Amino acid sequence: MGLVWTLPGVYRPQADTRLLLRALRGAGLGRGARVLDLCTGTGVAAAEAARCGAGEVIAVDTYLPAVLSAWLNTRGLPARVRRGDLTGPLDGAPFDLVLANPPYVPCASARPARGAARAWDAGPDGRRFLDVLCERAVDLMTPGGTMLVVHSDICGVALTCESLRETGLKSSVVARAVEPFGPVLAERAAYLTEAGFIEPGQRYEELVVIRADRIEP
Repeated sequence: MGLVWTLPGVYRPQADTRLLLRALRGAGLGRGARVLDLCTGTGVAAAEAARCGAGEVIAVDTYLPAVLSAWLNTRGLPARVRRGDLTGPLDGAPFDLVLANPPYVPCASARPARGAARAWDAGPDGRRFLDVLCERAVDLMTPGGTMLVVHSDICGVALTCESLRETGLKSSVVARAVEPFGPVLAERAAYLTEAGFIEPGQRYEELVVIRADRIEP
């Protein structure tokens, strides 16, 4: 990934970002394709899409320091950075490729996260943003378009795949990686165990990239 500008409080690229980039490189992105990078964080996936030949990339994040970080990391590339979230209108839809690394860590509080926690807190079941993304996916994608979304097995891989299929998309897991807990999950291990997300003593998760395709009629 090279040098990545990261303002204080912004989620730094981790194993899930690296897995998403790997899937992006293997997705066969067409030259000149239009790409949407949701929950862009530092913007490294948006930058990689541009380097892979995208003609236009729109990167979106709700957290202002992340928006500024993404702007710094995509300078000189065919990318535009916008402040917004999954629940609002997304200018430019539909897209040939949608990338998403949404918040997916379960948390005890049902209230919206603040500050840096916006990058990972996703409600009591970890699906506050994943469910919205699954519902909106078809409208974000061109016929023949693709979406790549990365998240943890803790919040339901099969549920994401099935939710996407229910909207008429073809979906499957295209990348996996078992990783030790980072600081957020390690600190939250007691809650995750009590809520039944992990086994007692478990300190690892499986990250997956799910690919969804909108089949042309």
